[in-house]
Amino acid sequence: MKDYLVKDNWRIIEDQYHAEYNQISESIFSIGNGQMGQRANFEESYTGNTLQGNYIGGVYYPDKTRVGWWKNGYPEYFAKVPNACDWIGIRILLDQEEVNLATSDIKNFYRELDMKRGLLTRKVEFLTPKGRHISIESRRFCSMADDEIGAIEYKVKSFNYSGGLALVSSLDFDVKNSNANYDEKFWDEDQQMSSSEAIYVTAKTRKTDFLCTANMNHTLLIKGGKSDYYFDYGNGEKYVEVFISGEIVPDGEWVYHKYVNISSSRNHTNEELQVTALAKSRAAKAQGFKSLLNDHINAWSKIWDTADIVIKDDVTAQQGIRFNIFQLYQTYTGKDSRLNIGPKGFTGEKYGGSTYWDTEAYCLPFYLSTTDESVARNLLIYRHNQLDRAIENAEKLGFSNGAALYPMVTMNGEECHNEWEITFEEIHRNGAIAYAIYDYIKYTGDKDYLASHGAEVLVAIARFWAQRVNFSEAKQQYVILGVTGPNEYENNVNNNWYTNYIASWCMEYAAESLAYIEGNHNEVYGKIISKINFSNSELEKWSDIRSKMYLPKDESRGIFLQQDGFLDKDILPVTDLSMVDVPINQKWSWDRILRSCYIKQADVLQGIYFFVDKFDPKDIRRNYEFYEPLTVHESSLSPCVHSILATKLGMNDKAYEMYLRTSRLDLDDYNNDTEDGCHITSMAGTWLAIVRGFAGMSVEDDRLSFTPRLPQQWAEVSFKTNFRGQLIELIMRKDNNEVKNHSYRPIKVILNKIEIIVEPVAVTI
Repeated sequence: MKDYLVKDNWRIIEDQYHAEYNQISESIFSIGNGQMGQRANFEESYTGNTLQGNYIGGVYYPDKTRVGWWKNGYPEYFAKVPNACDWIGIRILLDQEEVNLATSDIKNFYRELDMKRGLLTRKVEFLTPKGRHISIESRRFCSMADDEIGAIEYKVKSFNYSGGLALVSSLDFDVKNSNANYDEKFWDEDQQMSSSEAIYVTAKTRKTDFLCTANMNHTLLIKGGKSDYYFDYGNGEKYVEVFISGEIVPDGEWVYHKYVNISSSRNHTNEELQVTALAKSRAAKAQGFKSLLNDHINAWSKIWDTADIVIKDDVTAQQGIRFNIFQLYQTYTGKDSRLNIGPKGFTGEKYGGSTYWDTEAYCLPFYLSTTDESVARNLLIYRHNQLDRAIENAEKLGFSNGAALYPMVTMNGEECHNEWEITFEEIHRNGAIAYAIYDYIKYTGDKDYLASHGAEVLVAIARFWAQRVNFSEAKQQYVILGVTGPNEYENNVNNNWYTNYIASWCMEYAAESLAYIEGNHNEVYGKIISKINFSNSELEKWSDIRSKMYLPKDESRGIFLQQDGFLDKDILPVTDLSMVDVPINQKWSWDRILRSCYIKQADVLQGIYFFVDKFDPKDIRRNYEFYEPLTVHESSLSPCVHSILATKLGMNDKAYEMYLRTSRLDLDDYNNDTEDGCHITSMAGTWLAIVRGFAGMSVEDDRLSFTPRLPQQWAEVSFKTNFRGQLIELIMRKDNNEVKNHSYRPIKVILNKIEIIVEPVAVTI
């Protein structure tokens, strides 16, 4: 755990130079706008610890994955979001001495991410090896108002140096991913120009043929000394630059503005791409840095107006939740239904930038509440549009009759995860897809979605489970063998409780959905039945499986067993581990992890969280008190679930502890892995810990319900939520709770089990 960042309600601040933490800071201080993103690399040359990264949403490369043990159904490739054009480069030359902070004597250093305004600022004062006393101040952002524009304000000031100064401003597509096989590069040059007329470079991804272009315009203002400067232009392989030279004097300052348009063939035809991009970069220059920044800040202001959560008198917790909300919206805005949410967003390359089950299990509720419900609907349609591929994925594994297995990792619906124990066995992801449909409809009341999109997906998933089970003569029950549950520290187990439970529920929900459509959309029902070749015999089969599904349980402890044989392990709490042993995924062999009782993330408790109303509180407590002490929380998805359940059980200190862990997972680098990117999808879990945990928000009988349980560490918490076209605000205090209706018509709300009618004014209980 690191603790080098300054606590602040709205800002992430690094007030000293920490070379050893630079890659961590590059992740944390990343910026993006839903269409593109960029790690917080320095603009100038830096030979220290760094991971250069620029990414474009939806652009991917199918990297090699075929291995010696390849079997039928194994993915053909591992999709990766390729490191894209390095557009921020601004090298500094002082009479041929190149500025490099890694070799300079740093006198003052300050880096700030202003989350309210979406602005990254850095100020550094240093001595070069030749004793030249210089300062740099940079501000940059990826525009939320125009998601193809990035802008930089870059100031160079001299304290004691008089002489030649050159800025080399570049666009560089000659980049590679840090995890590319054999250091292979993913881009080929298409065209380039570097002249007074235009500065751009266009490249195409190998294999997938995405065409991407970066176009630059700029201005320079010299304060103090000679104001003359000269331009020269250069280029190389997939690289263009402008060389700006002049002189600087003590107390003199150069102010350089760089405007870059990043566009791809995803959003423009190949024919119009270059013309459009060139025009937009010129328009950005004409508008100017200040005006562009104001538009960007106004866009963020609209987001924060609905999405913000205000925590009084706890700056550590406040900074954490705002950082999580900020990174979520930098990653996904909902404007483009073809995009989804990668576990690292635009902050790093791990997980390839692909879609996981995290979106449905964690992220969808966040977007349901903080923006228009159409955004969450787009996340569901994303999966509906990939149903044919999910059926193909299942067919490769031997399933038939329209059974669908959604991929563990995907860019376009194809499975592209390259670990067999995940690809073939972590099939519980199918359940998350179905649960998201249920969650969306329960919250929005949009049952028509079942007829238009949902039913086909639910039936295909139910068909998969019906074929994946087998009947055990010994148990006289249906079992599911050879799986990996949410706890990935257990592979190839039999009867994972969570998997068995959600499989049974999926078949139940699919049957209920078909019955609803038959009763309310009979004509549509007939078309669906005909299209998917459905018969009532399938309903009978699903019912038989549900009634006889084996759910492992230990009667003596009164707990659900994570899987068959779990109690054969040495059951030792995490508190018995030495600090030298954690994180165990970085310290232990895989063999040792698999034989241990330690749990990576919520597994049984994940199922209880999803279906909490179906379990007796005593059962919830017994399972929580058994499994939580065995959980190392080395998955970012884990602490939020534990916080929510701890709140429900009245375990306030544990709930607060788990909230801090999930909200500050990256800010404090709990698991020693922030350097390769932030954990974006789990950040939605931080929001869940407050809204569905401490606030107890749910939907009961089509009404919004709150059962607030304010942590004793907090004086007051407030947030807004969009619910069926109305904007509701909850303010939780120690002695009372207040509901405000920011809409134009009354709404019925349940507060602490009491139904109230909230007019467009405050109501206090």
